[in-house]
Amino acid sequence: MKRTLLLVTGLLILLATEILRVYFIMPFPGSQRSETIQVAYFISKYVWWFRVIGLILFIPPMIYVLRNSRWWKKIFLLFFVALYILIFYAFNFKFLADKMFYQPKNKTLASVAANKVDSTKLIIGVNINGQAKAYPIEIIGYHHLVQDTVGGQPVMVTYCTVCRTGRVFSPFVNGKFEKFRLVGMDHFNAMFEDATTKSWWRQVSGVAIAGPLKGTALKEIPSEQMRLGSWIRKYPNTTILQPDPLFAKEYKGLEGFDEGTIESGLEKRDSGSWQFKSWVVGLQKDDYAKAYDWNELEKQRVINDTFQNMAVVLVLEKDNSSFHVWNRQVGDKLLQFNWDASAQTLKDTTTNSIWNMDGECVEGTLKGSRLSAIQAYQEFWHSWESFHPQTIKY
Repeated sequence: MKRTLLLVTGLLILLATEILRVYFIMPFPGSQRSETIQVAYFISKYVWWFRVIGLILFIPPMIYVLRNSRWWKKIFLLFFVALYILIFYAFNFKFLADKMFYQPKNKTLASVAANKVDSTKLIIGVNINGQAKAYPIEIIGYHHLVQDTVGGQPVMVTYCTVCRTGRVFSPFVNGKFEKFRLVGMDHFNAMFEDATTKSWWRQVSGVAIAGPLKGTALKEIPSEQMRLGSWIRKYPNTTILQPDPLFAKEYKGLEGFDEGTIESGLEKRDSGSWQFKSWVVGLQKDDYAKAYDWNELEKQRVINDTFQNMAVVLVLEKDNSSFHVWNRQVGDKLLQFNWDASAQTLKDTTTNSIWNMDGECVEGTLKGSRLSAIQAYQEFWHSWESFHPQTIKY
């Protein structure tokens, strides 16, 4: 009886260690809706201790059974040994995030003339010190993160397709350049691990949520989301990340993600407003957040609003994909914008000046003036609501 108890206990520890370590940080049914990240981190940190304890309990009674028990008990035991080996392999070499999503092997950034990415594709764009680079979402969406250098500064361009969140961070932690790998997800959001301290960082905020650096935040670098054609119009000397031929099949699996028509239930858009997978545009300042329904933006094309004492304007381009959020205060003038459907132009009704989609006044008394960009994000409503529970709806 004692041997049986040790055998079962050891086997349960071994099985639970391998399964729960991955279950809590991958999108298995029910795994992303509970506060289990600290448990997952604890198991991951001490995984070898759990394995050793399980084996110490399991191996002696296993040897006894194989030497002294009837043949059917031996077969029964060997079945569970094989089951553990299968689970060990699957949860360590198949289901782990960095065994499913790899970093690009061939990182090529091409000029506009040499570019082969369709101009209608959505990109995350970064401009630093006069150098502009564009990272197509259907490429970085598979890799989840791409570390690069823009304008002489190291950057970490990240994207989570399950949250529809694009963020760019400085990969310096406490003044030291750090490398990161995809380790899993928390509340459906991608999670990275740094190589030095093994802390876990949330993609949507750049904040460490487990490990020695818990509570530390990466510095966010301003970025924009729009169609590649719009980015090229704004930055004609940009370079564009090209698809890595080694991952052509993986990129193909994200076809339709830009438009929200992808078949995956985790990544497909809800067409209604304020649904789990509805699109919103989010603004954040300190502890305050506000969300704007994408359907409403498509309908109005221009939304004038105020957020945390900032006069803002949201503008959707004619491609129904590229969006901008600007501060509509120019000097001592508080501008009110509308879309002139007949002339297909953006106009401020305060001075009757005409503005282009780069936020520059091209005609009127304010000609030459430029609107200040405000960091904004397009993402799924469930993501914005989860990570900004205090958010206000427009």
